[in-house]
Amino acid sequence: MKMSLTEVARAVSAQNDISEYEDIDITSVAFDSRELTDGALFVPLVSQNDGHDYIQSSIDNGAVATFWQKDHENAPTDFPIIVVDNTLEALQRLSQYYLAKINPKVVAITGSNGKTTTKDMVASVLSTQFNVTKTHANFNNEIGVPMTILDMEPNTEVLVVEMGMDRPGQLDFLSHLVEPDVAAITMIGEAHIEFFGTRDKIADAKMEIVNGLKEDGIFVYNGDEPLLASRSESLPFKRTFGLAEDDDFYAYDIAGTEVQTTFKVNKYSDVEFKIPMIGEYNVNNALVAITIGDLYRIREENIQKALLNVNLTNNRTEWIEGSKHEMILSDVYNSNPTAVKEVVNAFTQEKIDGRKIAVLGDMLELGDQSIELHESLAEVLDPKEVQSVYLIGPDMKYLYDKLSSVYPSENLFYFKADQLDDLYDQLNAEIYEGDQVLLKASHGIHLERLLDKLTN
Repeated sequence: MKMSLTEVARAVSAQNDISEYEDIDITSVAFDSRELTDGALFVPLVSQNDGHDYIQSSIDNGAVATFWQKDHENAPTDFPIIVVDNTLEALQRLSQYYLAKINPKVVAITGSNGKTTTKDMVASVLSTQFNVTKTHANFNNEIGVPMTILDMEPNTEVLVVEMGMDRPGQLDFLSHLVEPDVAAITMIGEAHIEFFGTRDKIADAKMEIVNGLKEDGIFVYNGDEPLLASRSESLPFKRTFGLAEDDDFYAYDIAGTEVQTTFKVNKYSDVEFKIPMIGEYNVNNALVAITIGDLYRIREENIQKALLNVNLTNNRTEWIEGSKHEMILSDVYNSNPTAVKEVVNAFTQEKIDGRKIAVLGDMLELGDQSIELHESLAEVLDPKEVQSVYLIGPDMKYLYDKLSSVYPSENLFYFKADQLDDLYDQLNAEIYEGDQVLLKASHGIHLERLLDKLTN
């Protein structure tokens, strides 16, 4: 981006006169004083740590100006400041101004599971024929979405923005912030059920993504999910994806190996699509990208190549070779019951000569239903398919108790959340070349540390 400081001030209705700084140009925006580049506007957010305390650090790291929340005293007198009522709201207003200035098509994506992978797939497909900016990592909230917008290059033609949600009203705000041309929901699961209570209420909150949809905007959703089908009846423009033949885009002839999945789609019956990941659930994610690709008239050969070569965000489901030449299926970024069941089912599809070992950590934010939902994972764990199971975290103790009558004691292990090193020692002693290990947990369990130990 590039805007003059006076343009930024007008965009956010600055409460002070900055005409003496009219020659200053802003080339980036940052809220972390450690991650600035020369020409940056610093945004001192007020949360657990007050960003105003780091103004000098931002100056030292290249900031040329800063927002300043008017209720804070001791504002710098020898450095350009833009005085605003609220620095977060100013960041959001600036992003809206810049979005309108660049005026790309906007594709917004949410879902209980798979939204980041889907975002990567959609961006990969659209990038074959358009200049695309996509959400970095998981910058998908009230701070991350504005930062994604402000990260756009001036030649951006399509913005693919991921939207997260952990409370009612959040997607309503984000949807109105970006006013999408296309809004997509990957699926409805149990993620954040602690805050919502039921899947029905989760579906209500997810549907907020259409609230800011442009008048001629299109809603893309999983047609196999009744909760979405019933809630989308009044929307004039929509496309469905899934596995049922009455979906607009449905997959069939799905087959997989330990590293990729192939499938066909009714719209492109002569094309075999391949994705470099396992599981039917990832086929659904790919269908979102195919559906949106079709809306934007992406050529079928470009869709095919883009899905095969998609660049996925780190810590999503990926195969990594361990130090003992075992293969590790790592999915350590987040977890919920639907996601665990899907990845375990995919993990067990490919037959191997070695053993299959599952390491599962707590699924967080499940609230009062946590015990029942952790116990429910027992239905996908079979000693014939997964020979050993390692569980870690307080709520995984309930799954351990459930599995105690199914698995022999020498193949079932439980560890407290602070016993990750002990888990590694036990697991490492069991692993041999040719084995496969699944790692799946919410990020708060930090199985990425276990992954580091197994691969180094």
